Amino acid sequence: MFTLPELETAARLVHRHMEPTPQYAWPALGARIGAEVWVKHENHGPTGAFKVRGGITFMDWLAREHPGYGGIVTATRGNHGQSQARAASALGLRAVVYVPRGNSVEKNAAMRAFGAELREHGDDFDEARLEAMRVAEVEGLFPVPPFHRELVRGVASYALEFFRAAPRLHTVYVPIGCGSGICGVIAARDALRLPTEVVGVVAANALTAKLSAEAGRPIPTDSARTFADGMAVRVPVEEALAIYGPGAARIVAVSEDRIAEAVRLYFTETHNLAEGAGAAALAALIAERERMQGRRVGVILSGGNIDTAPYRAILGGATPAA
Repeated sequence: MFTLPELETAARLVHRHMEPTPQYAWPALGARIGAEVWVKHENHGPTGAFKVRGGITFMDWLAREHPGYGGIVTATRGNHGQSQARAASALGLRAVVYVPRGNSVEKNAAMRAFGAELREHGDDFDEARLEAMRVAEVEGLFPVPPFHRELVRGVASYALEFFRAAPRLHTVYVPIGCGSGICGVIAARDALRLPTEVVGVVAANALTAKLSAEAGRPIPTDSARTFADGMAVRVPVEEALAIYGPGAARIVAVSEDRIAEAVRLYFTETHNLAEGAGAAALAALIAERERMQGRRVGVILSGGNIDTAPYRAILGGATPAA
């Protein structure tokens, strides 16, 4: 997908705006799993999630290739919207961001704080996305899709950091929403010519990426109701599927209870905050612990932007409703 120099150029751009995030091998997690477990802490970035990197590279590309736009429009469940609002505002552009009704209250507040003009539409991400793309031409805004080559090139910088800083990893587990994260990991792995297996992770209630990869064609689902809102996608992105379909070793589905368990485990064993999608990779590793015995494995903690109420419920032993 990218040459190594292309990824390194993107990483240098990203690092002008943020420090590399850390990666640690947590012995308490390793003892639980029976493996050496390395965590890539994208929850430590300036928006609390990995998406910030794609905003940096996308807006740099937009300013060079499509000057003259006064703003952008996009759709999100929160982390992508924060990224785009932050990067657009830094260039003096409007950032119109669509979210579905009932979206995370605290993610909505964070997007507004980064400069987003927030609009609610539809009952889920896919309905909000269609509306955002519809109004782009009407309002003269540049439409930012959920998946784009320049988004992936920026996101891949975290994988480049991870692969170069951690010892050689047998397997890396990555959550899948629209696919930029896992495609960035695959791109970095391939550019570095590593043998590492990449395993995608979806919520059991949002199976479109898993069904599509296994069928070799897009398989939309009727719903995607999961409290792990970063993975709540009904319709797969075909460009992403073309990469993670053949590039991932497999895709694992994890239950709501297992995701909640992983959120708790991040707190008790590492004192890190993880949102549902951010904990999904660890949930999949827990599910596959027998397969990973004695190996060196990586998990992507992709974000820590979880609302207070569901987090309180999780720490109390419950699983939040979608």
